[in-house]
Amino acid sequence: MSRAILPGSLVNGQPATLGVMGGGQLGRMFVHAAQAMGYFTAVLDPDAASPAGRVSHHHIQTDYLDEQGLAQLMQRCAAITTEFENVPAPALMTLGAHRPVAPASDAVAIAQDRAAEKAHFVRCGVPVAPHAVIETPAQLAAVSEDLLPGILKTARMGYDGKGQIRVKTREALAAAWSELKGVPCVLEKMLPLQAECSVIVARGADGQMVNFPVQLNLHREGILAVTSVYEGAVPDDVAAQAVAATRAIAEGLNYVGVLCVEFFLLEGGQMVVNEMAPRPHNSGHYTMNACDQSQFELQVRTLAGLPLTQPRQHSSAIMLNLLGDLWPQESVKGPSSPAWAAVLALPGTHLHLYGKLSARPGRKMGHLNITGPTPEAVRATALQAAALLGIEAF
Repeated sequence: MSRAILPGSLVNGQPATLGVMGGGQLGRMFVHAAQAMGYFTAVLDPDAASPAGRVSHHHIQTDYLDEQGLAQLMQRCAAITTEFENVPAPALMTLGAHRPVAPASDAVAIAQDRAAEKAHFVRCGVPVAPHAVIETPAQLAAVSEDLLPGILKTARMGYDGKGQIRVKTREALAAAWSELKGVPCVLEKMLPLQAECSVIVARGADGQMVNFPVQLNLHREGILAVTSVYEGAVPDDVAAQAVAATRAIAEGLNYVGVLCVEFFLLEGGQMVVNEMAPRPHNSGHYTMNACDQSQFELQVRTLAGLPLTQPRQHSSAIMLNLLGDLWPQESVKGPSSPAWAAVLALPGTHLHLYGKLSARPGRKMGHLNITGPTPEAVRATALQAAALLGIEAF
């Protein structure tokens, strides 16, 4: 990118417009951040009711590989990003030949393939769990006994716990691979987990990089449930190691944009990398209320070539993920909502709903950020909110 795309400027005679591939909640929050800074926005998503498309200046309702749709996005936009890693990398490559695209298609392609992703982590000198790639019956037969029990994960298109099967024996492994239709997979050895954490960095085209504090995460059934971010949530030495590893991974990709890397903390103090997401992340939503810059503002800055400044967390924070399970079933009086009034009566609560028109179990409908002066105060309020919403205590 030769020069910055300034907010409120004209590019080729039209208002500076930033585009996003994908119309989900991450795209919606990117659009809000871009609009707050003075940019016009365009979303390409096939869903007429996509959360991002409904709030953007322009919604291009086509498939991600539709040539006319991609051409229209390029015509409208000065630069383009993506809101989820399963946008086809060839579409990003097409866009990148004509417009600045961040992150680039090659980085997204690596994040789309667990085998390529693990190989990148190894090249960067970041510890990974013992694993084996399984693409053929011969590789299945050659799996070491040391990797069992393990978790068989599809190499592509897996997220929020999907495409994963736990296996204890060779027979179970073979059955699981068959159940997954024999697609390329990665078998990871099950390790004694103590905790999970993640780090979000933002890196500009000039190589400048900043990061948020390390986030302590709790998953339930493969979906993030709670993120806690405050001093002492993660030991200082572990936090420093996680930040250094994330920066190395971003540098190794020559990455431009916002990148999240998730880690497993093992019993005994070791740390291994789990996976990366080439975009803002669920575990970074607390930044919208607890930091002087959100992860979405940094996504805008990296895309537009604006300066990056180290974000500052000004409040202790806990984020609760709000899934469709929390919405009561429809009654004769129509659908009802969770107890928002009671939740918002608690100090330091910030509700973010994604504009989705229907709730269903496991669907991410929004998140609740709780901020406060101390970790103890935030945790007490978060537990009250969880009880009101029917979220299991943590």
